[in-house]
Amino acid sequence: MGIVKISDELHDEIRRASSAMARSINAQAEFWIRLGMLAEMNPDQGYDQLRKQLLRAEPPTLEELIRE
Repeated sequence: MGIVKISDELHDEIRRASSAMARSINAQAEFWIRLGMLAEMNPDQGYDQLRKQLLRAEPPTLEELIRE
């Protein structure tokens, strides 16, 4: 696991969103990162389609997390 440097402004946005969505700050940042990756790979899909795809996805296994 590594450290990602982000601006203070973006961190504040993540903090506000994480409170609204009842997620930790890290979970909110990871959700947005995954959503952005899906958006780049599927430019023809809208936000709702991508969000549903993320919410249906199986959580990564411990082995997958260790490899990342």
